[in-house]
Amino acid sequence: MGNDKSDRLASGGRRAAVRLVYAIILFTFLDLFAQLPVMSTYAASLGAGAAIAGFTVGLYSLTNMFGNMVSGFFTDRFGAARMLKIGLLAASLALLSYSLVSNVAGLLAVRFAHGFLSGLIVPAAFTYMANQTRLEKQGSQSAVTGAFVGMAAIIGPAYSGIMASRTSVPVVLATIAALGVILLVLSLRMLKPQQAAGASGSRSAKGGKLRLSAGLIQAYAGSFFLMFSQGALAYLLPLHVESLGYTSRMSGMLMSTFGLVAVIIFLLPTNRLFDRVNPVINLAAGLGLMGISQILLGQSAEMVPLSLVMVLYGIGFALLFPAINTLLVHATAEDNRGQAYGYFYALFSIGVVAGSSGLALLPVSVKTQFVVTGVVLLLCVLSVIWIKYREEARKEAAEPHP
Repeated sequence: MGNDKSDRLASGGRRAAVRLVYAIILFTFLDLFAQLPVMSTYAASLGAGAAIAGFTVGLYSLTNMFGNMVSGFFTDRFGAARMLKIGLLAASLALLSYSLVSNVAGLLAVRFAHGFLSGLIVPAAFTYMANQTRLEKQGSQSAVTGAFVGMAAIIGPAYSGIMASRTSVPVVLATIAALGVILLVLSLRMLKPQQAAGASGSRSAKGGKLRLSAGLIQAYAGSFFLMFSQGALAYLLPLHVESLGYTSRMSGMLMSTFGLVAVIIFLLPTNRLFDRVNPVINLAAGLGLMGISQILLGQSAEMVPLSLVMVLYGIGFALLFPAINTLLVHATAEDNRGQAYGYFYALFSIGVVAGSSGLALLPVSVKTQFVVTGVVLLLCVLSVIWIKYREEARKEAAEPHP
């Protein structure tokens, strides 16, 4: 009887810890998305020119990339729970430090630190979740995690836009810091060093030094091109909508449309499909739908077709995000997964920059840039299929024949 009661308590503690990590993921992406509508105008209010204001926005992603990689290394070395606590403390302090800014130089320094320190959280959080989940449930768990990212993408910009108009940008970021402090206090009480849960065979042949495998290459390619597409969308869609005579509000509504579709798919029983369908198939289908959507967006000139295309884009996003997380988990073990996630989320940051800044360098029309983006994504789909074919052929050749 005593053992049953202790087992129930331990199980309840694990469930509470998992819910807390979901909340930490929501906080981390709220931190990211809340900055988007207000940071360039905040920099301008301090005296920054257009170029410096743009650099101020991008500096966060640049240093976030290095924070992700450092976090991945130390997550494997010291454990995900410890890195989550360090990351929450560091990110909360960085958010509060905006209240000390009085000029552009001070803002650049804070942005540099904020990007790096916030980057400590995400690889640790996703590693923690993966290590708490059985291998055959990684797809549906990644879908639920994706829903929290999607909710942050919907809530963050709206919250900061409204609050900043009534108060100030430092106040908005201080309220997000307060959430981080609350989560830190809860983490100190509830997050314990993880025990091997048998989720993915922590001491398998995949353990030890991180090595590139077909699954890891596919996960990394999906990570980069997912955010390449997002960066392209963030850059091109407002320009396209404005050229059609609509206001920026319409751009926001279209972006929210794809986010809502993805969150619905993540949370409904449809998320069980991510456990049953091969993640490579979901990756190819998701990236393919996103590529087709990019091409169609450039050809659409009215709100109804644009909205329908964004629904299609949301379906693609919903297929792709759990697939790349599942591929990464299947290709790693508990003692090298943090490092794998560090590189994974560093590629997120690089993808955003390539998708926005890279396309801006092309001397072609916005419609053509949509086509270029779509073609790049579709070429990636072909590469993923080719890698899968080669891997299957290699395994078949290695099997002994009678």
